[in-house]
Formats: sequence, C-alpha cells, structure tokens
Amino acid sequence: MSAQCETTGRRAARQHMGLFERYLSLWVLLCIVAGIGLGSAAPSVFQAAGRIEVAQVNLPVAALVWLMIIPMLLKIDFTALRQVGRHWRGIGVTLFVNWAVKPFSMALLGWLFIRVVFADWLPADRLDSYIAGLVLLAAAPCTAMVFVWSNLSDGDPHFTLSQVALNDVIMVFAFAPIVGLLLGLASIIVPWATLLLSVVLYILLPVLGAQMWRRNLLARGGQARLDATLRRLGPLSLCALLVTLVLLFGFQGEQILNQPLIILMLAVPILIQVYFNSMLAYGLNRVVGEAHNVAAPSALIGASNFFELAVATAISLFGFESGAALATVVGVLIEVPVMLSVVNIVNRTRDWYSAGVGTPTR
Repeated sequence: MSAQCETTGRRAARQHMGLFERYLSLWVLLCIVAGIGLGSAAPSVFQAAGRIEVAQVNLPVAALVWLMIIPMLLKIDFTALRQVGRHWRGIGVTLFVNWAVKPFSMALLGWLFIRVVFADWLPADRLDSYIAGLVLLAAAPCTAMVFVWSNLSDGDPHFTLSQVALNDVIMVFAFAPIVGLLLGLASIIVPWATLLLSVVLYILLPVLGAQMWRRNLLARGGQARLDATLRRLGPLSLCALLVTLVLLFGFQGEQILNQPLIILMLAVPILIQVYFNSMLAYGLNRVVGEAHNVAAPSALIGASNFFELAVATAISLFGFESGAALATVVGVLIEVPVMLSVVNIVNRTRDWYSAGVGTPTR
C-alpha cells in the first residue's frame, strides 16, 4: 500500500461522530416539523421548487445532492483498491451481502409488510411507491458514515477504505440494473431514462469530479490541504441535507398529519433488513475465519445505506410528494440509532467471535 493510501485509511477510520451525526435523528425530526409548518404556511414556494425540472430531474435537489455527496466522495482514495486481496474473504462476504442479499431481502420485506401486513392501514395508491423507496434505500451501500461505524468498532481502516472504494466502483455499474430489476419484478413502472440519468448525475459525475478535485488538492498542498477543504465543506454538506429534508416534508406534510403512524410502518422493514444483513455478514465472516476487526466493519457496511443517493433518486423517479421519497427519508431518520445498536452488538460479542475463529481478543 502506498504511504498516501495508508495515511488516508488511518484518517478515515479515526473519524469520530460529530455533533450533527450524533443527533441526526433529532435534526430529521426538526426538519419534519419545519417542513410541515413551512409547507402549510407557504405551499406555493414548495410547488414552485418542485416544478424546476429538466428531464424529470429536479434542479434544486440535484444541486443539494451534489453538495451532500461530493465531500463524502472526496474522502475516498481509490488507490485502496490495490489492497482488495489483503482481506479477500471479508471483501467477498461484504460484496455478497451488499449486492446479492440486501436489495433482494429488502424487496421481499417491502412486499411482505407494505402489501400484506400493513396494506389495510396504508393508502392503496402509494403501496408501489413505498416499496420502490425501500428498494432504492437498500440498493446502494453507505459511503461516508461507514468510517465512523468502523472506528467505533475498532475496525481495520485499510479494509474499510478498500471495501468502500470497491463498492463505489460497483455502484456506478450495478445500481441502475438492480433497481430496474427489482422494481420490474414488483410490477412497478421504471422510467429507465430518468434512472440512468440519476446514476450519471448522482454517482458517475460526482465520483469523477471528486477524484479530480482530490488529486488537485493533494498535488497542490498534500493531505493538509485536503483535510482543510473537507473541514470547510462539512457544514455546507450537512446544511444541504437538512434543506433537502425540509423540502421533502414540505410536500409530505399533509400525508404525515393524516397518517402519523406511516413512518413507524415504513421503519419496520428497514429495521429488520439492517439487523438481518449485519448479522449475516458478521456470522459469515466468522465462518470463513476473518478477524473481528474485519468482520465488524463488514457487518456495518453490509447493513448501512447510502441514503443521500436514495433520496435524490426517489425524488427524480417519483417526485417530492411520492411515497418513495418518504420511505427513503425514514431511512435517514433511523440511521444513527440503529447503526449504533449494531456497533454495540459487534463490540459486546468480540470475545464470542474471537473464540470461534481462534484469534486473540483485541
């Protein structure tokens, strides 16, 4: 591994949860209140924002998503891909869970709970849209917060960085086909042109742009300049996420007021999916003999979602007022407490895990 890649891995894994990340659920709840209030007081403003579109892509949301995603992708060092073979078993387990299990298990859970268990309590004309939002949420693995979860579980920083870099590359090619396949199987009409445009706008171009910018920063000022840029962009990225949530709830307010339990019903399949996939990855790593400091981040990467991408794509495909957009936001709402509970599980079971693979407890 190059010195630059090794430094990046250590820095990424040493990130601690900041004020915003620690209280993300609180900020989302405040955005719900603010969005509903503003949407009721000035509906024309939200309607005007919703009409600013080109090829079914909402331009304000596109700009906000770029502000959210670019700082996250700027942290990724794709030279870490050279280290994929170092922990090939852990990489293989995570790829299997991320791409062969998670989207499909979420589609199954979405069908079970939205179409069967909760169908009588949900608006019939939105069932397809809710399932679509859940699929979008599960179809892309998390990019940024994974470094925080890995650090909290004493994960191997090199494994985490190489896994995230590999997932980002796969996402460019696999996101649209998986979403199209699962929505097609659920008999949900997929506007393929909009889906492919979303992949270009929210994955391909941000990845390319972030890597070009990263190389320029490192060439001109090294790691210190990159770190300084990330510190400056951090607040801007977080503000963009909050503004996007306010816009969403400005459109969703009436539906939430009419059915306040809808968020809880959408949260059920998401919760089951997180715990199922994290424990599946954790257990499989134990079976193949990986160390705990690889199994822990593998479980966390296997469970977490790239919710910024999911929110943006849901809005592009189905609109601000759609059930799909609301379903993806529920994922944002429960992200931190649920993932912290997974961190707690893998930390508390360290002795049990290490005894099973015959490695010393760290």
